[in-house]
Amino acid sequence: MKTIVVVALLCALFAGCSPKGYQADESGVTVFPKQTTENGAKAVRVMPVSDEIIRVSASATGQFSADSSLIALPEDKQVEFTTSEDDQVVKVATASTTVEISKENGVVRFFDQDGNEILAGAENGTTMKPMEVDGVKAFELQQVFDSSDDEALYGLGQHQADEMNYKGKNEELFQYNTKVSVPFILSTQNYGILWDNYSLSRFGDPRPYGQMDQFIQYGKDGKEGGLTATYIDDSRKGHVFVERQEPTIDYENLETINKFPEGFSFDHAQITWEGDIEAQENGVFNFLLYYAGYTKLYIDGQLMVDKWRTAWNPSVAKFQVDMKAGQRFHVKLDWIPDGGVSYIGLKALSPVDPEQQKHISFYSEMGNQIDYYFMKGSSMDDVISRYRELTGKAQVMPKWAMGFWQSRERYKTQDELEGALKEFRKRHIPIDNIVMDWSYWKVDQWGSHEFDPARFTDPEAMIKTVHDNNAHILISVWPKFYPNTEHYKEFDKNGWMYQQAIKDSILDWIYPGHLGSFYDAYSPGARKLFWKQIDEKLYSKGIDAWWLDATEPDILSNASVEYRKKLMNPTALGSSTQYFNAFALMNAKGIYEGQRAKNPVDRVFILTRSGFAGMQRYGTTTWSGDIGTCWEDLEAQIPAGINFSMSGLPYWTMDIGGFSVQKKFENAKEGSEEMAEWRELNTRWYQFGAFVPLFRVHGQYPYREIYNLAPESHPAYQSMLYYNKLRYHLMPYIYSLTGAVYHHDYTMMRGLAMDFASDKRVLNIDDQFMFGPSLMVCPVYHFKDRQRDVYFPNSGGWYNLYTGKYMAGGQKQSVDAPYERMPLFVREGSIIPVGPEIEYAAEKPDAPLDLYVYAGKDASFELYEDENTNYNYENGAFSTIQFNYNEADKKLTIQAREGEFPGMVANRKFRVIVVSRDNAVPFLDSDVSGKEIDYNGEKVEVSL
Repeated sequence: MKTIVVVALLCALFAGCSPKGYQADESGVTVFPKQTTENGAKAVRVMPVSDEIIRVSASATGQFSADSSLIALPEDKQVEFTTSEDDQVVKVATASTTVEISKENGVVRFFDQDGNEILAGAENGTTMKPMEVDGVKAFELQQVFDSSDDEALYGLGQHQADEMNYKGKNEELFQYNTKVSVPFILSTQNYGILWDNYSLSRFGDPRPYGQMDQFIQYGKDGKEGGLTATYIDDSRKGHVFVERQEPTIDYENLETINKFPEGFSFDHAQITWEGDIEAQENGVFNFLLYYAGYTKLYIDGQLMVDKWRTAWNPSVAKFQVDMKAGQRFHVKLDWIPDGGVSYIGLKALSPVDPEQQKHISFYSEMGNQIDYYFMKGSSMDDVISRYRELTGKAQVMPKWAMGFWQSRERYKTQDELEGALKEFRKRHIPIDNIVMDWSYWKVDQWGSHEFDPARFTDPEAMIKTVHDNNAHILISVWPKFYPNTEHYKEFDKNGWMYQQAIKDSILDWIYPGHLGSFYDAYSPGARKLFWKQIDEKLYSKGIDAWWLDATEPDILSNASVEYRKKLMNPTALGSSTQYFNAFALMNAKGIYEGQRAKNPVDRVFILTRSGFAGMQRYGTTTWSGDIGTCWEDLEAQIPAGINFSMSGLPYWTMDIGGFSVQKKFENAKEGSEEMAEWRELNTRWYQFGAFVPLFRVHGQYPYREIYNLAPESHPAYQSMLYYNKLRYHLMPYIYSLTGAVYHHDYTMMRGLAMDFASDKRVLNIDDQFMFGPSLMVCPVYHFKDRQRDVYFPNSGGWYNLYTGKYMAGGQKQSVDAPYERMPLFVREGSIIPVGPEIEYAAEKPDAPLDLYVYAGKDASFELYEDENTNYNYENGAFSTIQFNYNEADKKLTIQAREGEFPGMVANRKFRVIVVSRDNAVPFLDSDVSGKEIDYNGEKVEVSL
């Protein structure tokens, strides 16, 4: 049961009992507003966590929960602050932040040390509506803030609707395959808000999307009552199975698909909804299309959506329509299911006042009280540093994790896995990691964590082969167990298995269907047992890294949210309604803490399909789930990855090429248009994938090794090989970024607003980003495109990486994008350290390094080095070398090395290559000469 601490005497429930209307103690101030609405705050508590981080809680009862946060680390330090008051407000001031709480209504406002307002709660913006679930009384919660017209907002995790700037937008926050919700926003005004709640939440409009019957609807024939739904069960013959009017299009989950016409076959189906809709009020309607299969939606003949997703894993698209009451809009939704039962739905949110839509709003379905953290800084990086101060440091990933990851769904035998790695080595294709995906166990032994001996005759020898080939192995470990496994029985006897799926006889998709469920990761004992089992069965064999799949948790794919809650209810902490979103955080916590306790030396590496605020402290990288092999999903990954990174979680990746394959690609013939598109899609995705934090290929058949994608002579093969090698040449740059992630709370994959916020033209750019401080990445995401528009931020000039040619900033240009190359540009005033050609990350540690200096402005870079695989850097075992270039005197200073570690290369050779407006130097040009420097750790100045 929940523990409730009374922070004020019972009389404090009534403002009149406290002469001042507030109480102060060593941790903060509690204000009891004079005026309270029915569902408003009876008490508001402000607690400084640091000079720049302020925790705010609001209670509907005057009492505050003592439950520990799952997101924030324990508040174990005393922060100096002062308290003062006037007739209107109580003020809490740290050295750099002042918070004002209205005595009248409890509204909270935040100011900097100069008295400038940063953020303010909206009037009547705090709402706590009583609710009850599973016999537990709690509250629906909403907190609204005013938002300035000129700010942009980022974060909220990883979503798939092609949205970048969330200012004025709506996003539902729950976990789903390809959707990762993180309740954090980052503002261009250099503040952030972390909403500390684990239930289903909403950013923006707190209402759920409504059905289409909110409109007056007319069929194709003009008859009122619904759109005309035409069901063709054999598109080859055009046979109409049934035609009927439908006032709603709601086939989004396993329950609602039962409303499809009885007996209708989806194998060669095509369904069209068509007619007119008429709004009953004026304003902008926000539409949400939930789709699988091939889907096109038109409004008045304008194509609003053109998408594909595999039948079993739907996605969403959003669009807006400005409507007038009484005006008809023609709607046509063409849908081709992707074989078997598919999912589709169309919903809308009716208009709200435009000023209200501009507000920042967080809503949550269930909580004991409102809890959020305000944090500020002098930059967006500064704010993310505060976020990690609050929720935990992100580690330096092992250097091998920054190399190439080869995976497929799946290597079915020991020979297949070993053979793939050996083929990479034979062809001299750089690689560091090979992946063992799911179902390496016997078909009826999910959760045993034991290799099927018929297919994996000697797992220890297989792992040794991987290690002997200078590579590492990651293995898939689900939180799922079949009841006939000993592991299930160990959990079950302690009450640590979710039982609903067992009670309801839910069978999975493994032929002929097997009963199973998930363990309760919210239980500390269950987490320890989960680690103990994989330690005994896998870690002891030499496994290097963990792939934690389906951690939403996806106990039953395509179940409704309500049934998903039942399937994971109750948790050890309470109702699944209250703890719906944090399973992945708890699951990763158990693996991280278990491995570090067992082996405190080697760095933990976890790849997880879901995530939450605070995940970064557990050695995690999140990938974007089972996305589709289509251009629109490639495009959607760009803002998805950027916003995830700007949510404070620095390590992100995706399935290069897409996971689920369109049928047209499955058996594409050599020389066909389908094969040409398949190769180009993978090539473009590979180019993009080389510049996200983790460089990782994965997907269903066709096989994803580059030698299976195209022959060696093909431009697709040559391009993929080029970018693989380019990634490894950049390893000194990339590994330094991972060092900065830990030591400076840096973000590797950066929305342009992080570095160019003063240039308002970058705020909504969703298809360009910075990879580190120097490289601007401009992916190509349309078939047969050989040019694309690029905006060059106005903070200075830019150099084409491949040619060295200079481009002035502050302009948009159409740039060349040949098949083999993705546009890449280097920021003027950059230093990029470049290593030799290598085939794995730790190869040739003492090789000379090239320093590419992109002149025109002053430049700097910090080269970071450590022991690559252990945690000694946490205790100071690392070194940095600072490079500084001064444009005025054309001088490069290599500062004295700081720090040391065992095995450090003490003496280095650097070659300095200058790229300038008058000296265009192609990157990695073998003919270029440079100034060579012998460096022994002492300061060196070089005139260029």
